[in-house]
Amino acid sequence: MIGSRIAAVGHYQPARVLTNEDLAGMVDTSDEWITSRVGIRTRHIAGPDEPVDELAAHAAAKALAAAGRAPADIDLVVVATSTAIDRSPNMAARVAARLGMPGPAVMDLNVVCAGFTHALATADHAVRAGAAGRALVIGADKMSDVADWTDRSTCVLVGDGAGAAVVEAAGEPGIGPVLWGSVPEMGNAVRIEGTPPRFAQEGQSVYRWATTRLPSIARRACEKAGVAPEELAAVVLHQANLRIIEPLALRIGAVHAVVARDVTESGNTSAASIPLAFSKLVERGSVSTGDPVLLFGFGGNLSYAGQVVRCP
Repeated sequence: MIGSRIAAVGHYQPARVLTNEDLAGMVDTSDEWITSRVGIRTRHIAGPDEPVDELAAHAAAKALAAAGRAPADIDLVVVATSTAIDRSPNMAARVAARLGMPGPAVMDLNVVCAGFTHALATADHAVRAGAAGRALVIGADKMSDVADWTDRSTCVLVGDGAGAAVVEAAGEPGIGPVLWGSVPEMGNAVRIEGTPPRFAQEGQSVYRWATTRLPSIARRACEKAGVAPEELAAVVLHQANLRIIEPLALRIGAVHAVVARDVTESGNTSAASIPLAFSKLVERGSVSTGDPVLLFGFGGNLSYAGQVVRCP
């Protein structure tokens, strides 16, 4: 068994920005109502000619460039998404084709908002087992495709985007052991279902679970990595709601950590939210190479997964 590490990250968001004031002209809401409840001020919305795999490919290309790697260097592509329209070709295959990769293994994972951390663990396991030498892990979602734009309780939350990471073999582990699981009896708390599929959730149920149960689970992820919460340089939680993110970081015990708050400008981008927020922290210099960072996703199914990684 060998270790793996994140060599580089990258992110992409569509150009169109939808503000709270814009939404107030579409549904019965206001900037004050939205910001006071979820902390979101803007979100990026993809156009009809911008499919999920295009968002993913843009983020992937940036991660590859940052790592100094060519598409041909990748032998595994894992895309976390819950908004793919077609069953086949899957998003990973379409990304590989867009980037001109010669023949990587390609797979999609649908674990909704916890998708990226599940995908990262899958790539880490593949590299450490010797099944892959270098992997591209992507979280990408086009939540605007599944939003009910007449429902003010959910349409104000969503945004579109993608984030990616290049994962490669390393002499020492740079990706800590994953802690993952689910709460099956709460599986209906976050849903994307129906024809056409629509996003819905039981917001109060998710809020109560995240603020009461999640802190101890996240601390166990730190324990598995051998890192105390107060040693964390940053915490990147699923960007669902600022009212969940800020108190949760404190309850975990990450008292010295930078807390990702990308939800304010990007909204809830589901599987894209963690890599998108992490990539922005790296790009802005908010974290340094080698810093321990907790990544933790939670949401649909009700699934969760988290690990401590070393910053590229």
